[in-house]
Amino acid sequence: MARYTCSFTLAVSLDHLQETLIEVLQSCNFDIIYDTNDYLMAREIPGQVAFAKLVTVEVLIDRSTATEQEVRMNFVIKNEELPLQIDNHCHQMFQLVHEAIAENRHWQLLESVAG
Repeated sequence: MARYTCSFTLAVSLDHLQETLIEVLQSCNFDIIYDTNDYLMAREIPGQVAFAKLVTVEVLIDRSTATEQEVRMNFVIKNEELPLQIDNHCHQMFQLVHEAIAENRHWQLLESVAG
């Protein structure tokens, strides 16, 4: 199973984070399948790749340390594909999501740590 993780610290208010995050994931071809105050799960929309390659994104929003202007989020991006190549589909989707978060105009990226 391919699995990539990343943590982001963003300068954004909690009030606008959830809806903007949903828009970002939808723009990356993901459908939101579970959404709570501090957790979000999205799955890649089927049709472009084999079922085993469909990517799932899990986002944990750390509200315990969040301030009015700063929020930390942890992402897990995974699929059932064996990562036999460095540039597999899951890694490509990880890069797409990472760039979309980093370049979004609704917040400022303060820190990004890929794992």
